[in-house]
Amino acid sequence: MPTHSAASTGATTQTPRRGRAHARLSAADWERGALEMIAQEGVGALAVEALARRLGVTKGSFYWHFRNREALLQAALNRWEADDDGELQQHIGAAGDRPRERLGALFRWVSGEAQAHRIYAALLQALDHPLVQPTMTRVSQRRMDFLEAAFRETGLGPGAAHHRARLTYAAYVGFLQLNLTLELPHLSHEQYEAYVEHVIATLVP
Repeated sequence: MPTHSAASTGATTQTPRRGRAHARLSAADWERGALEMIAQEGVGALAVEALARRLGVTKGSFYWHFRNREALLQAALNRWEADDDGELQQHIGAAGDRPRERLGALFRWVSGEAQAHRIYAALLQALDHPLVQPTMTRVSQRRMDFLEAAFRETGLGPGAAHHRARLTYAAYVGFLQLNLTLELPHLSHEQYEAYVEHVIATLVP
């Protein structure tokens, strides 16, 4: 399940307007802002004062919703995990009844989710953080369990489906590391689409 190269994935979530009153800035706004900051600069860059400047509010408004930076990070991770699971279930529910076509549609959908992949790639670089590691373990295991079940539906046996799921997820994580961490290789839009189709043809039985 790959994603675009760093040069071709510029999508970011919209932050609240500068000067917005803290009474109107919800906890969800802070969480989304934190995830955007993590995607762009990494977990280590997440700081209350810097995020407040990005959101156009005072640092004091932060404490209406969170005790400290770690509480914000945990809430942001919880939001990312819940959104990841909800969006996956929603998309699969609309992808049709044929297992092979569902997997192909899943790969193509995931390949375009640039911001989610940037967050994941940033979290991969912070696995030594005590809040990040358990979240990443849960999300990754849930994704692999889903893939294994999907491959079982195509007719693969339990062992083969398990191996194919691990191979698929390893390809996804490896592509993130190459593209978003090492920034190699740079792919044009056409090359990237051809790569996605090659992955589908190779991994979907």
